[in-house]
Amino acid sequence: MMMWYVLASIGLLIIAALGVYAGKLLFQLQAQTKKQQAARAQRMETIFESIHTISRAMQQQQCNVSEGAIRICRLFAALPETTPVDYKAKFPAMHALFVEVSGFAILDDRKALSKKQRFAEDKAREIIEEQHESVVLRELPAIIQYCEERQPSLANSQILL
Repeated sequence: MMMWYVLASIGLLIIAALGVYAGKLLFQLQAQTKKQQAARAQRMETIFESIHTISRAMQQQQCNVSEGAIRICRLFAALPETTPVDYKAKFPAMHALFVEVSGFAILDDRKALSKKQRFAEDKAREIIEEQHESVVLRELPAIIQYCEERQPSLANSQILL
């Protein structure tokens, strides 16, 4: 009879210890989840701020439209959203320009081109920009407003480029 009490006590101690351990693991999981959510929110804020800044620079003609389109579309694609938004449909002019100019050589690949090839690419890019510039510039206020809706702190920012 005494043996049953000892075994039952040991069993209860083991169950209590496992409960404490499970609680500790649950607490750690909650802390990790909060940390990941904060990092995700910070990344989204940074990306929206970048899109907002590039859009403003494009409006003020401090950034050419093809470069801005490439950067903005890549930033939209990098957003860590839980429910993805179809930015191709939301901002079709920006996406159309991005598709047309994204095939041009950049960075080291551009440096590897001959002067004649670079000139030909620059000329082709200029023609594409001329075709899309007016509709892309008309779409910029909607992009800026979208960023400000997603990150209200941007609405009051005085970005002087």
